[in-house]
Amino acid sequence: MRWLATFFGVGLLRPAPGTWGSAAALALGVVIDRFAGFPGLALATVVALVAGFAACKAVCGPGDDPSEVVIDEVAGQWIALLFPSFAFWMRDFQGWMPYPGWLAAFLLFRLFDIWKPWLVGRADARGDAAGVMLDDIWAGIFAGIGVVVAAGIAHGVLMG
Repeated sequence: MRWLATFFGVGLLRPAPGTWGSAAALALGVVIDRFAGFPGLALATVVALVAGFAACKAVCGPGDDPSEVVIDEVAGQWIALLFPSFAFWMRDFQGWMPYPGWLAAFLLFRLFDIWKPWLVGRADARGDAAGVMLDDIWAGIFAGIGVVVAAGIAHGVLMG
């Protein structure tokens, strides 16, 4: 379970293991999206969520959120990627997820994961294994919404 919690050792990279975990998730998520589309990325996200809750329960003690545990960043980053992935899938886009959708998902996810506003911070404050996962789930949701808003502004207001 520790190997899974560290996302196969990515969480052992220093400095900033959370950023390394998010970057690895981004790279793998973009590849999954390219070859399996939104449905594949959605399935991978569900697997990461289920595995993440189990791994965090196994390796995180009460009030413990070890920095090397990055499976939560993987799940949260993939949630953020689901938003642009869905938008392109709905338009029957076949190819690599265009820049800057994946970059915005990465940057906004890291922002919300570090800043921990509102529900992200409340989940983090739980101090249990579920909270380790939940704060990144909320950060991923907020990042995904941010990507949609930014795309709307860029493509609607700026281009219109």
